[in-house]
Amino acid sequence: MSGTAERAAAAHLHGFVDALCHAGLPVDPARRMTFLRAVADATPRDITRLFWTARVTLVSRVQDLAAFDAVFDAWFRGGEPPVAAVAPEDNSQTAAPEPSAEGELEAMRFSEGSGRDASHIDLRRRPAFRRTASDERRMLHALRRALESVLPTIDSRRRKASKRGQLDLRRTLRRATAGEVGSLAYRRRPPRARPVLLLIDVSGSLKAHSPDMLRFAHAVLATAPRGEAFTFGTHLTRVTKQLRHRDVDQALARLSERVLDADGGTRIGAALTQLLGDGRSLARARGAVIVVLSDGLERGDPTEMAQAVRRLSRLGHRLIWWTPLGRDPAYRPVTRAMAAILPELDHLAGAYDLQTLHQEVLTIPAICARPRRTVMPR
Repeated sequence: MSGTAERAAAAHLHGFVDALCHAGLPVDPARRMTFLRAVADATPRDITRLFWTARVTLVSRVQDLAAFDAVFDAWFRGGEPPVAAVAPEDNSQTAAPEPSAEGELEAMRFSEGSGRDASHIDLRRRPAFRRTASDERRMLHALRRALESVLPTIDSRRRKASKRGQLDLRRTLRRATAGEVGSLAYRRRPPRARPVLLLIDVSGSLKAHSPDMLRFAHAVLATAPRGEAFTFGTHLTRVTKQLRHRDVDQALARLSERVLDADGGTRIGAALTQLLGDGRSLARARGAVIVVLSDGLERGDPTEMAQAVRRLSRLGHRLIWWTPLGRDPAYRPVTRAMAAILPELDHLAGAYDLQTLHQEVLTIPAICARPRRTVMPR
């Protein structure tokens, strides 16, 4: 494609996103960038692929689907666009296919799901993090205080001497003098911290939120002695050692050298399968409070993701899923992937920054106290 054609295609895509904004869809800059990057790095072969690439990256609410379909049909199927296309100032690096006037495939119905072909976007890129602001540090301090009081504990297997509990016959007899028992000895199982496993989505759709999620993980690992953290985009990466550093900014700097798939594609099913396929990682999930920080936008067949989540749910003590999309009162987990895993979750809620994460942390005791797998579509 020539440079003129590339600029025209880029202008058409930008105009399409602008038309969605004028139609009332909440398309923020992060979603615009995710859509354009997806089209540039994995050019859709036909109108159906373009339709689902746009819908998955640009739409977050069910009530926006009708407006999205109308704008897409007008923009890419020969109708008059609702607004004029606005060419970007400099998009020489953005490539996209020119829409054809005929021979296009009909778009799939929404009821058929979110697409069967997984994204092949595999950007090998290190994330860059700004310095943590003073108000964010205060919020992290509040998070650590909250975590100290809400993280669940479990009785250890070994019993230790105690002032009360179960009678320790051996120690009692050992203390006896001339066959007379002067005092009773007791023992009990002291509480210890229950394992905590964090799985953090660092794909392109969460670029605006993953820094705060990683700061939250730093606070968890500073509080939970048996905490573990992994990131996933197109690959699974253990980042526990990097986030154990005392200073949050230095921890994120070390993490940026470790995580190489930030701001790229999403392969949740493959990442979770990799986690479950490793013996050490499998042991970390057993009996743990598992918290997944992800929007759940699996772009491939959700079968692998559903199977992995089902196994995680049975391994862990509780499986909690926090998605930035859940802060919208109109959010419904209706994508094929989220609908498939919903019966396996113990809690589904919204969180996208330190403040909302702090609010959700306070709900952990109630989640651990109620019966398992009680999530219902809201």
